Amino acid sequence: MKLIIDAQLPRRMGRWLSGRGHDVLHTLDLPRANATSDAEIIDLACRDSRIVVTKDGDFVDSFLVHRRPPKLLWVTTGNMSNADLLSLLERNWTAIEGALADNAFVELGHDSLVVHQ
Repeated sequence: MKLIIDAQLPRRMGRWLSGRGHDVLHTLDLPRANATSDAEIIDLACRDSRIVVTKDGDFVDSFLVHRRPPKLLWVTTGNMSNADLLSLLERNWTAIEGALADNAFVELGHDSLVVHQ
């Protein structure tokens, strides 16, 4: 799976996903780092067939209106420690992978995984 992780999420998330064999970029890996615009992230996701992983609702709006980016994992946990976020991701990753294999928009919350149709 190819992913791009947005600025609000920790680089550790990308390292965790890379360790599981995924092709992962974090905005910090890009030339403009965390100053990379949403439009640039979306263009990169479309060009490279990457799933955008974000907490930013602007990506949801773009997806719903323009179907860009092509796939989206929206993290709606609010504030939590990086360790807690990684633990949540680890507990749910198999289900997230399955959901993203067949669907374009998946939402990860504290207590739920929602597949949006």
